[in-house]
Amino acid sequence: MQLSDFFALTSGPAPLVTGSRGELSVHDLGTLRVPSGSLGAADPFVALDMPITVPIPPGDYRVSTTIADVSTEQDGSHLREAYLSLIVSDAVTASVEPVPGPDGPPEHGSFFGVAVDAGTVAFFDAAAVESSMPGEADDWYDEVFDTGEPGSWFDTMDSETPLRAGTANIEMPLARAGENVILAHSGWGDGFYPVVQTWDADGRLTGVHIDLQVVGSAPDPEPSSPQTSWVSRVKGFLR
Repeated sequence: MQLSDFFALTSGPAPLVTGSRGELSVHDLGTLRVPSGSLGAADPFVALDMPITVPIPPGDYRVSTTIADVSTEQDGSHLREAYLSLIVSDAVTASVEPVPGPDGPPEHGSFFGVAVDAGTVAFFDAAAVESSMPGEADDWYDEVFDTGEPGSWFDTMDSETPLRAGTANIEMPLARAGENVILAHSGWGDGFYPVVQTWDADGRLTGVHIDLQVVGSAPDPEPSSPQTSWVSRVKGFLR
């Protein structure tokens, strides 16, 4: 991916993959706790326990979503999430590249990423899931995600407060030290989305981003296989 085709955390006009142009805006989603240094990225309603993982320095990090106005009239009537970004540093980004897998970087022209089947992507501490989520993963849909009660993950994402609708910053049910998940709808919906990392001119990590392929002009490459394994436990959840 070329830096000139990367628009995460930027505001203003940008090319859309549809061939037109849209206006971008950035929205803060709060702080993510990653004390283990193992950042997880996944569709949380499908693969919270089987994420792609990215090593980062342990700590607490700001997370933002970049929203694209894709409406024909550019009047805000059709908005789509373009990126979910974890911000490691405010230094100027000098390069962008796919995150590596367990055996190193992906083959040229491919990437590791997030498989989405429930219209949602998320960042979280991958090591916190086992201790901070209750029971068995197969039970989370009814017991955590969509309980039908206020405060369920679906209900929180649908709410227009405290964050914009379609996003949420949620503490895991058994969290002991604020272990949380930050979620956002996934651009055009289900698919397979690259996870990339950005660096400053001195080779220091500035961020990790899920590129929802709403913005930019590069063609969609074929995904690499080693970290694409996932199990669909959610059926029929569409935006």
